[in-house]
This record gives sequence, structure tokens and C-alpha cells, in this order.
Amino acid sequence: MAASIGRRMRLLFSTSWVVSLRFRRSVGTSAVLFKRADPLGPMPNENIDAQNLESLENYRSYVRYLKVAEQEATKSHWWKTYKHYIAQDSSESFAGTDDKVDIGLPYQRPSRKKEVKERNQQVKENHSNPELERAARHRTLLIPLDEVKTDWEKINGPYQIQRVAEHYGIYQHLFHEATFVPWVMLRVEYSLDEENVMPVHRGNVVTPSEAVSAPRVTFEAEEGSLWTLLFTNPDGHLRDNESEYIHWLVGNIPGNMVESGDHLCHYFPPFPAKGTGYHRFIFILFKQDTKIDFKDEYRPYPCHSLKMRTFHTYDFYKKYQDFMTPAGLAFFQSRWDESVTQVFHHLLNMKEPVFEYDRPPVYHPPQKKYPHRQPLRYLDRYRDSDEPTYGIY
Repeated sequence: MAASIGRRMRLLFSTSWVVSLRFRRSVGTSAVLFKRADPLGPMPNENIDAQNLESLENYRSYVRYLKVAEQEATKSHWWKTYKHYIAQDSSESFAGTDDKVDIGLPYQRPSRKKEVKERNQQVKENHSNPELERAARHRTLLIPLDEVKTDWEKINGPYQIQRVAEHYGIYQHLFHEATFVPWVMLRVEYSLDEENVMPVHRGNVVTPSEAVSAPRVTFEAEEGSLWTLLFTNPDGHLRDNESEYIHWLVGNIPGNMVESGDHLCHYFPPFPAKGTGYHRFIFILFKQDTKIDFKDEYRPYPCHSLKMRTFHTYDFYKKYQDFMTPAGLAFFQSRWDESVTQVFHHLLNMKEPVFEYDRPPVYHPPQKKYPHRQPLRYLDRYRDSDEPTYGIY
């Protein structure tokens, strides 16, 4: 009893006071004080006298104030702003990932002053054109879509194509997170008949029956330049998810004449297996610095072996990266149709693989002898037959 009475009891209060009590003894109090440390450097606006704000220099214009603010924002300070905390959180959330490397062609943006001058000149010409004004008033003005498309391909088109390709994971699966801006517009068209063609844009659907024969590929090229065209499928390999199937490879293309290049691997039609959904079929255009010896990339003609068509775009580019640069991109999506069966049977000479989803059996709760408030078809779910129950219980 004496030992228990002699124990100390401590009470912690929100004011950081620690009170020690001893029974049968005097009450003693003790306080812990924390001294505020000095700042690590000068505080912001430390040199401003808050009592005499009228003596401060006036900026007299918003432009001058904005210039001073931008200069102050670029200076390094000892304290952390909210941007530092946001950058720190993002770096922690994406720890282990490297920044994307731009492996594309260099680009020099034209002078902003020149662009504004040309735009103002065009606006001035439009305002002084009475026929254009009359057509706009009578709502008969026709916008030349070909010119709009040409301007889009030169200005915003490459960046939008890059964002679409990133959305579909093309850079991630082909170049291991490296990226590039497709400055060269790659135009691919599959001929359906004498009048109709199926174009390849950025992710549109093209059936395997429409892509049986080699497409017509065009692009703008300087005289004397050399190019390499690659057509691959990163989603269709039957044995290795990390590998691809190469469908077409042409190197040392003079100018934009694809038919005059070195056909390293002849064209092979798409064959997405049944039950595997949509596959991405990607055209990559590389610009060569010089003529390349592709003796290790040649496939025999005809090449109907899936083992010989196994391909890795990353390894291919890594091998020749000192002599070529990715410059153009186009791709489409395709899924199984009846023509794929003919490709497996007649070209690949193999049985067609079919992928099906193995659905688990439908769960039914234990049957009740006297089901209360159940529909008339309650017993159908427990019937020992394969007759459909139509989903009505």
C-alpha cells in the first residue's frame, strides 16, 4: 500500500505544463519552454518599411511589374514554395521512373514576330476583300479544308499525333518510354478497289481483309534523302508478350519512293488471333543520315515463318540509332475477321489459334424447399439440364 501511495502521477496539459504530484507531499510544478530558432536567411519583404509604404517606388505599368516579378521568381531562395512541395510529391509518387528522352528530329520554331506579322497581313487582306465579306454576309463562305489541313500538319498536328500515340502506349511499348514528335506526315492508304481507298490515320479501325495487300505510302522528302519504313504489331505475338511481329520493312528508300528501297522483309497481312481483341498496327518512318547496310535484317522471300518475323523495335533502333532518327508515325487498330483464318491456313500453314474466356460457373445459393416471395422460374436455376433459363428467376 505504501509503494502504491508513493507513486508519481503525471498530468499533461495542452499548455505544455507538466505537473508532478506526490501524495502526502508538497505540490511542485515544472514548465518546458521552447525557444524559436532564427530563420535560415532573410525573410521576404524584410527590407520594406510597413510604416512608410508611400516611399516605395511605383512600377507605373503592369508590364514593368510583371518583368520584375519574373526576375524575382527565377531567383533561388532558402525557403520552399508550394511548387517545390508539389514537385517533391510528384517525384515521390513517380519514383523509379526516368524522364522521357526525345529521340526525334530537332526542331527550330520560327520567329514569333514573323508569325504575328504574317497573321496580321492575312487579316488585313481578308478585311479588304469585298467578295469575302459579301460571302460571309450571305452565309455562302466556303472554308478551304485542304489549306486548313496543311496548316494543321505544320503547326499543331505533330504535337497532337504525339499525344495520341502516348495515349495508346506506342512509345512505351516500342521505344521504352522514349518519345519523339512526328514532324514528317506519313500518309498511308490501302486500296479497296479502283475508286475507294482506306486511309490510315491515328488509331482508326482497318479490318484485316482491307489490309491484305501492301498500302501506298507517301511523305514529303528532300531530294537525295534516305528513309526506312517499318510496319509492326506489338500486340499479336503468340508466345512472348514482350515481342512483336514485323509485317513490313523497307530500308534505304530514296526520297519518297518506297518501291525503290531495299525490301528487307516483304509485306505480310495482319492476322490478329480470334478472341484477342483489337491490335495496334504501327507504321514508323525513320530518316537516315547515310546509307545503311541492313545485311542482318534481310528475311527470305517469301517469309512465312513467325519465328523469323519475331521483332523488337527497341533493339532495331538501338542498333542503328547513330544512323537514323524516327520522324513519322501512323497506326490503325484491327481485330479478327474471316480473312485471318485464310492467313493461318494458307500462308502460315498452321492451325488457327482461338482464345476464349474461361468463365466460372454461375453461383446459385442453396435451394430452399419453400421459397418465399420468389418468381415462378425460381426452380429453373437448379434444373439438371443445359436448357436456357433466360436470366429470369
